[in-house]
Amino acid sequence: MHLIWLRTDLRLHDNTALTAASQRGPVAAVYLITPQQWLAHDDAPCKVDFWLRNLHALEQALADVNIPLLIRHADTWDQAPGVLRQLCRELKVESVHVNEEYGIHESRRDRAVAQALEADGVTFHSYLDQLFFQPGSVLTKSGTYFQVFSQFRKVCYTRLHSALPRLVESPKAQARLDLQSDAIPTTVKGFAPPSETLRALWPAGENEARRRLDAFADEQISYYKDERDFPAKPGTSQLSAYLAAGVVSPRQCLHAALQSNQGEFESGDIGTITWINELLWREFYKHILVGYPRVSRHRAFRPETEAVAWRDAPKDLAAWQQARTGLPIIDAAMRQLLETGWMHNRLRMVVAMFLTKNLLIDWREGERFFMRHLIDGDLAANNGGWQWSSSTGTDSAPYFRIFSPLSQSEKFDSEGLFIKHWLPELAALNKKEVHNPEASGGLFGVADYPRAIVDLKKSRERALAAFRSLPSRQEMADHE
Repeated sequence: MHLIWLRTDLRLHDNTALTAASQRGPVAAVYLITPQQWLAHDDAPCKVDFWLRNLHALEQALADVNIPLLIRHADTWDQAPGVLRQLCRELKVESVHVNEEYGIHESRRDRAVAQALEADGVTFHSYLDQLFFQPGSVLTKSGTYFQVFSQFRKVCYTRLHSALPRLVESPKAQARLDLQSDAIPTTVKGFAPPSETLRALWPAGENEARRRLDAFADEQISYYKDERDFPAKPGTSQLSAYLAAGVVSPRQCLHAALQSNQGEFESGDIGTITWINELLWREFYKHILVGYPRVSRHRAFRPETEAVAWRDAPKDLAAWQQARTGLPIIDAAMRQLLETGWMHNRLRMVVAMFLTKNLLIDWREGERFFMRHLIDGDLAANNGGWQWSSSTGTDSAPYFRIFSPLSQSEKFDSEGLFIKHWLPELAALNKKEVHNPEASGGLFGVADYPRAIVDLKKSRERALAAFRSLPSRQEMADHE
């Protein structure tokens, strides 16, 4: 008997570890419910619910090929070695197969499990699956991890041209085992189920992920570059939650994109090329997680920015979290997050810059709040995005580039459609007034919409001053 331990790879198709395990002989699958670990990692209730719903769908798919899905409980990852060792003894398992995960805690957990199993003579096999390239295999000429995306992308393109990652064949039906699948819980203590409205936005299962991918590749990908920045338009793939849970693989996404562009990476359809770049950004941030482990310890990628004098401003932070900053584009974006578990990517940057620059509040507060609400929460991507926006990260926006919420709003939601959808109290304002109700004189105060909590010009100056006073990276190195 062989075992696949499922984690963020909740799919039957193009699943490297699952296929490898099934080729060795009879296979069973196991998934660990780890509530305390999820709480420690700030996983959102809607995300945990999404995982459980996808497990239900996967259980059905696995049943079609006679692979039972077992559920075990390990409150934290520290308990994983003992729980899996016990299961392997019960089932007389010869080998355990996993798809690699990245991050300090994930690596430590897998090493501990491998050690415990190998003590019992059970072999532990891990596979590259959620990335195109093994971390450590895409390096600069001096042998270090890339810190600039454009350089990383260039090497990736060269490598993809010479060897495109192949899709893995699906496991074939096996003979029935004398082993029943376990019931999958519908809720987990500590994670309140989300609303049915939110659930309906994110149906579970590979079929839905594939439907979204195919529809995007067929109908929308060509417009992606032009429409992805406009939050009122359906310009994005809406696949991030499925990628984060591994319900669809990056390889499947890449193949679908290339198929829509006659196999081209760098010529042809500009929308397709732009979207493939986004898949590579996702890859880049995972490599950063491995190459610079401090970022998964809540540390700034750029050490000199640890000295930023962030404000302790609980009232401002609460106003941002509760979508009552008085800046309509910020509040509309935050309402979208609170009600759907997702936020448009352009707006993730806008609200992150507002929190870290205009309010001068530590990026870690925003990173944590996002993780606690995002259905597509992913440590590498979320950390990478927050550190980029706050000018503390790799390849980040220079500290003096500070998005103005008003100009972003006027540029990317010029008619105010997105704002009015999420802030219906502003529906009566015209397309000029809706971006800045306070400036519209007599109309201010409509439907009790709050005044802006900060003066954008003065707060911008305050942020510039805070960053200008930092020691340079060279000064930090000399001091050490």
